[in-house]
Amino acid sequence: MGTEVSTSPTSLIDQTVVPGDVVLDLSNMTNQTIKLGSGLRQDNDAISAMRAGKLRYTKPNKYWVESSHKRYIPRPEDAVLGIVVDSKSDNFWVDIKGPQLALLPVLAFEGGTRRNIPKFEVGTLLYVRVVKTNTGMNPELSCTDASGKAAGFGPLKDGFMFETSTGLSRMLLSSPTCPVLEALGKKLSFETAFGLNGRVWVHAAAPRVVIIVANALMNSETLSGTQQRIMVEKLLEKISE
Repeated sequence: MGTEVSTSPTSLIDQTVVPGDVVLDLSNMTNQTIKLGSGLRQDNDAISAMRAGKLRYTKPNKYWVESSHKRYIPRPEDAVLGIVVDSKSDNFWVDIKGPQLALLPVLAFEGGTRRNIPKFEVGTLLYVRVVKTNTGMNPELSCTDASGKAAGFGPLKDGFMFETSTGLSRMLLSSPTCPVLEALGKKLSFETAFGLNGRVWVHAAAPRVVIIVANALMNSETLSGTQQRIMVEKLLEKISE
């Protein structure tokens, strides 16, 4: 009927659930129509998780389990980290961890013309935007935002890139700033780029700062905000010893 659910299992919203966890009890939720999304199943009055992930809810009445995948499915407007694997006269072929290689047109740069085509060696790491995805075709990329400006897109020089799950990269991109990033940023100076395809780039003047930041980010996926802050404090204590 549109009233919000106030039964105890909804305390699981945004929490990690595993297969078999009962996330909703319909016997306490009379006169409501519940929409079940992916990852959930109904047995009589019990709604339980079929896979591991975070229980999500959107008003008025939809519940689903958001899983963290190693494999990335490209979607338009996703910001991703790609690795150049080949270059042709009109396109760069880029690995974005998807089912297929993606195409980056040589003119898909701010002010791109035939006279100033960028030269990228194989292995170059790029921060790019997914522009088009059509079934059966290679996704198309750009090194500009929707208005044609570079806006931070382009090659990422130096630094350290590591691969994570798509769930962690989504968390690191969340707004407001993820607690682990906020805690690190108060004490350390570094740059980061996060791709929704589960790749993370970290750059800092001192190699040990890169290692600390990378470790903290990798360790943060299953931690609450408070636990993330405590973990960062402990890591920083170690380096000040």
